[in-house]
Amino acid sequence: MSSSLLLAFALMLVLEGAMPFIAPAAWRETFRRLTQMSDGQIRFVGLSSMLLGLILLMVFS
Repeated sequence: MSSSLLLAFALMLVLEGAMPFIAPAAWRETFRRLTQMSDGQIRFVGLSSMLLGLILLMVFS
C-alpha cells in the first residue's frame, strides 16, 4: 500500500511539473488568473478535480 501511495505521489509530481517545464508563460498566466478568482470559485475547481480524480480511481481500479 505505501509503495502504491509513493508511486501515485511521484506521478503527481511529474504531471504537476510538466506544465511549468513545457510552457512556463502559460503556467504563469494560469496562476495569475487563479489569484483573481474568488474563494468560492477556487473551492469549486478544487472540489471538481477531487471528484473527477475519485471517479477515475473507481473506474480504473
